[in-house]
Amino acid sequence: MDLAEALADLDDHPWASVSHAYGPAEDLPELLRAFAGGGEDGEEARDELYSALLHQGTVYPASVAAVPFLVRIAAAGCEVVETLVLLGGMAESDDEREIPGGAVRAAVVSQLPLLLPLLANEEGDVRGVAAAVLGRIGVAGGVLPALRGRWAVERSAEVRAELLLAMGRLDPGSAVGQARALLGEATPRPLRLAALLVCLRAGEPWRGVHHAAALAVLPTRELDVDRTGMHHRELLPAAVEDLLARGTEADREAALALTEAALRDERPGVRFEALLAADQACERSRAAARRLVPAIAPHAGDSDLAERLLGGLGPVAADAVPVLLRLAEQADDKAADRALTVLVRVAPRQAAPLLARDLDRRPRALDAAGHDRAPAFPFDPALLAAVRARLATEGSGGREAVRLVHLLYQWGGRAAAGLPELYAALPHTRYAATAIAAVAADCPQPERREAAAVLRAAAGPLIVARAHHRLTGEPDVLLAAVTEGLTVPRELDEAVQGAAELGPAAVELLPALRAAISTDAEPTTPQLDTDIAIATALRRIGGDAGEAVRILGDVLDRVGNPLWFRWTVLRAVRAAAQLGPAARPLVPRLEALLDQPEKAPTAILALLRIVGPEALDLGRLAGIALDAVDAGFDIGGACEALHALGAGALDARQRQRVAELVEGDRRIVRPGTGDEPIREDEQLRELLSQR
Repeated sequence: MDLAEALADLDDHPWASVSHAYGPAEDLPELLRAFAGGGEDGEEARDELYSALLHQGTVYPASVAAVPFLVRIAAAGCEVVETLVLLGGMAESDDEREIPGGAVRAAVVSQLPLLLPLLANEEGDVRGVAAAVLGRIGVAGGVLPALRGRWAVERSAEVRAELLLAMGRLDPGSAVGQARALLGEATPRPLRLAALLVCLRAGEPWRGVHHAAALAVLPTRELDVDRTGMHHRELLPAAVEDLLARGTEADREAALALTEAALRDERPGVRFEALLAADQACERSRAAARRLVPAIAPHAGDSDLAERLLGGLGPVAADAVPVLLRLAEQADDKAADRALTVLVRVAPRQAAPLLARDLDRRPRALDAAGHDRAPAFPFDPALLAAVRARLATEGSGGREAVRLVHLLYQWGGRAAAGLPELYAALPHTRYAATAIAAVAADCPQPERREAAAVLRAAAGPLIVARAHHRLTGEPDVLLAAVTEGLTVPRELDEAVQGAAELGPAAVELLPALRAAISTDAEPTTPQLDTDIAIATALRRIGGDAGEAVRILGDVLDRVGNPLWFRWTVLRAVRAAAQLGPAARPLVPRLEALLDQPEKAPTAILALLRIVGPEALDLGRLAGIALDAVDAGFDIGGACEALHALGAGALDARQRQRVAELVEGDRRIVRPGTGDEPIREDEQLRELLSQR
């Protein structure tokens, strides 16, 4: 088949009637022709095809329609490997939009007469990728016999590796027997790697022979094996994930022993893969951290991954402190800064003197200590002096200045000596206003008056006016700033928040606030978030909860259930909870959210405040919260809801489920469900243990 024949009827397909990620697929004929033509235009077209047909792993009606043409392009010898890789990803996807389940795989199966001959292609890369694709579409149409037939004659270790993996997917029981015989040193590394992966996927008990074979085949990143799928993993992370998922002590020990041995390997490539595996282990297993920390710690000075991992562990990584102290004292500023960054998060009190001594040469550590989402950094007199000196240094600005200011903000009145530096920073860093108010609030009256005068003189920006109001309680400066801000679209949200802070003193702004409520039939997220803030402000200013309830109800009615409005819904529910019993008209809407795991925990907390526990089925709500934990949605909110419901709300089975969350090895917060899963897991575990 030549290319002309492959694309002969391309324009005859009703492309406008099928959609891809960006809408009607009328652009596909041009993209497919450009892709098949190769060159720079072909590379650009390839990227666009991926984005349209396999967008972040999702497939569409146009993906199904494109399969015959992609297969023909490959059969014509054009961009064969790239085409097969795209086809393999599409066939592997289970994220299907507006098509029946397995529709793409069925479309690929229908093209087997053109795909199967590629197993005998003269190019090894083509044979290997063809095997990978065939292994992802099932056993229909003689796929498995074809793979076994190729296995019998294939000589390339790389292609044999892909054949073994493909057979392992389709017939794991038979393939694992072949894999066992290929774990020895005489087997080429690519094939040995494939054999290990087949054993893992088949649930083969992990014994000493597997442990030895895995360590011997490292590093695997350089081996071009099993890289055609969307879910490729390096060997060590794959082994850790699969072994820990089995849930037995023996398998957990096997995963941790393998990772620990690899972490102590002197080869950089092996250590990198080992750190990836350690990351997997610590995010999934509570036992992993203390077991692996001593082996991870020596890498804190030369690895971003080790720094992130140990920093994420926080106090759990206390065993690393002696090593971190030594690394933070070394002459290499970059390595010392990296180690001190970890120490800031693991043992902040011990980090403080070192940060004070070398503040100007430890930007990463400063960023960690003064980050607004990090735990409050402990006060240290020497560090206060260093922060003041650094703020006074010409050129200190931008993010560095914000971090320095945030440290003073956290310390409150203990940072009173730093007020002159905050005054000087205010024209360049408006966040300094917030810090000035926080620090001066704990100072004697003369310092408070001086700080108030500085803020009044700098008034204009809303952040400064809000700081002045917090410090003095005087409404005039903030009232003027809010009045102006309500007329500026980009300042509207902050102006509304300022109005809420003023309370009854902002009564003259009620008409402007009501006028700012959005009326669009298809509102944006910022518009709805501002409406929620307006509801809160109207309640605080006018005292009438009815108006706030109507606005919040309108927000909940307008958002519907699209995923991108999730956080807006949660903000509205939290605002309703603040209204207490006055928000009873919203109860039916809140109860409807109980069927949505990502929103249910927040709805439970709101119902407890609005209706009261005596009017609720607490056992049912506890079950819903536990289901949200299991689903990985809003785990923090679910744990908070369980804590609020109390032990008395749970039956024996539910109490057992909570005990497993607290005492078990599996972390509550799993990768992808939290910003800092390890730290969050420790906090939530403590919360549940107090229930």
